[in-house]
Amino acid sequence: MGDQARQLAEHDKRPFLLLVMLYFLQGIPIGLTFGTVPFLLKSMVKETTFTQLGLFTMATYPYSLKILWSPIVDSMYNVKIGRRRSWIIPVQLVSGIILWIIGIGVSRNVIFAGVDNSFHPENVSGGVTASKLNITTLTAIFFILITLCATQDIAVDGWALEILSQDSLSYASTAQTIGLNTGYFLSFTIFLTFNSSHFMNKYIRTVPQEFGLISLGGYLQYAGIIYLVITIYVIWCTSERPTDIPVLPTKKSDEKVDDFIDYNVDTNPSHMSLVNVYRSFFEVLKLPSVQSLMGIHFLTKFAFQCNEGATNLKLLERGFKREDLAITVLIDFPFEIIFGYYVAKWSNDSSLSSRPMTRPNALTRALVGETGTLTPWLWGFLGRLTAAFMASILIAQFPTDGLITKKYFVMVILQHLLGSFMTTVQFVGICAFHTRIADPVIGGTYMTLLNTLSNLGGTWPRFFVLSMIDRFTEHHCIHLGRIMSEHSEEQSCIAIEGKWVMTQDGFFITNAFCVTVGCLLYFGFIKKKAQQLQKLPISSWQCH
Repeated sequence: MGDQARQLAEHDKRPFLLLVMLYFLQGIPIGLTFGTVPFLLKSMVKETTFTQLGLFTMATYPYSLKILWSPIVDSMYNVKIGRRRSWIIPVQLVSGIILWIIGIGVSRNVIFAGVDNSFHPENVSGGVTASKLNITTLTAIFFILITLCATQDIAVDGWALEILSQDSLSYASTAQTIGLNTGYFLSFTIFLTFNSSHFMNKYIRTVPQEFGLISLGGYLQYAGIIYLVITIYVIWCTSERPTDIPVLPTKKSDEKVDDFIDYNVDTNPSHMSLVNVYRSFFEVLKLPSVQSLMGIHFLTKFAFQCNEGATNLKLLERGFKREDLAITVLIDFPFEIIFGYYVAKWSNDSSLSSRPMTRPNALTRALVGETGTLTPWLWGFLGRLTAAFMASILIAQFPTDGLITKKYFVMVILQHLLGSFMTTVQFVGICAFHTRIADPVIGGTYMTLLNTLSNLGGTWPRFFVLSMIDRFTEHHCIHLGRIMSEHSEEQSCIAIEGKWVMTQDGFFITNAFCVTVGCLLYFGFIKKKAQQLQKLPISSWQCH
């Protein structure tokens, strides 16, 4: 199996590309919700607090709650359409329509009023202000969109276990990485770049204009069309099970039980009623191995929350142009795609029991332990921890005069490259591990459970961490060289023609706390537990 696992099988290339397209669709609303909207809120509505941004992050919660309805997606379907297509088709159609409607609402200043003023001067009635913006409404709208996206993810994760053969199963995580990252960067980095009038006037246009190439409302409508086009393709050009996937051999007597997963199992059995799927779901949760993995997922992403949730926004706050920041992230994109493939091979090669492994040196053993399936994931954790530490240096070294030098710009790029690459390493590594241990009998539910646990680790602390930044940030009113303690509000300070000055940035305290906790958790719990989990036999992850 060693040589076969390193290459994508020829008969799996078309299903692989289909998975890339479906995960690409997921990346579009994810990029908008996780990246673009918070970016626009902080750059265009200066008085937006990190606590308000934390409130908007609640729109991402469906990705951490989808396990509640994943058994429904796994067990209720139309036989003629297919188990997975029964959900993918209608959910994507509705998502496309909603994106189109949201786009019209943004263009007409009904939703996110003022964000597209430069594109529609007839609608201008002042800039984007906190008084015009209803964070709660904006959060609710994107909460609905992400709920649909999460439902599609349940079906696609389950489908990935069924349309790829065993030889290429590990490349499901590669398809997810390529598709999600492409959709994410299109909706975040590429959109912000071409939405910027500064970027267009500096690099593209010969005659300056006050607006960029594409508005948020226009992009949302285009995204809706993309959803509908790909969904039509799924309707007319795909089937539930590709006919060219070869039948896998049954288990031979000399094969080790621990290393065998029977992918010929019927993943569409008649007894998989809704009740049985929920029962299986709770049986999975009772497994000691799953409970240990749950503990790791619940704690592992706390260390990175301040860096990944606030560093870019802090750069914007201090005067870094959003289009220049978008360019730094744009540079990450080819690295994400190229390295995503090799990280998948790395994770796969680490799991091949028949392949002799070189014994790691003393330093490697001290950092990540013995070589195994989770070795790339452990290296990714240390890399993200390093990127988080570098974030504090990056913000502290921001030029006081606001002039961004080439040296500082390179520092920003390197910090982003390290963080994004190591995030990819962890993402692909843990997805490959999930794919390896998931029981295909309840494939969609099992994969959704594992992915939900992973998402939850990055969701639950975000609001609290962003709120900590505001809590530990202190301002004073300076008037005629003196601190005016009686003027403790910005508006009061401005009223006396004072200067509202930040005397303590809560970012540094919060990030230091997150990194410290991350180091203690990693060397005290995470590394040891990951070593134990990667050595468990496959039977430890199955409840049938």
